[in-house]
Amino acid sequence: MTFVDDVRAAVCSIPAGVVASYGDVGGRVGVGARQVGRAMSLLDEHVPWWRVVYADGTPPSCHGGRAPVLLRDEGTPMRGTRVDMARARHHWTP
Repeated sequence: MTFVDDVRAAVCSIPAGVVASYGDVGGRVGVGARQVGRAMSLLDEHVPWWRVVYADGTPPSCHGGRAPVLLRDEGTPMRGTRVDMARARHHWTP
């Protein structure tokens, strides 16, 4: 398994209505946030890419800027244009 596969598995395990930052995913799989970003660019549309946001809660701007709409549709807690990370951050169980 490559780190891209590990990133895919981690992202697919994030439930609807919550998010993880690129750094959170990296911490989960043992790589840096930038490597997570690179891996995300290689994944297909079936991976819930919109659930991975910047550390400050800013949604990704890729895929035509659709992330904010998808996040709101899932009921993700927002503070203006950003995800409310205090309420919406996903915590994996060990």
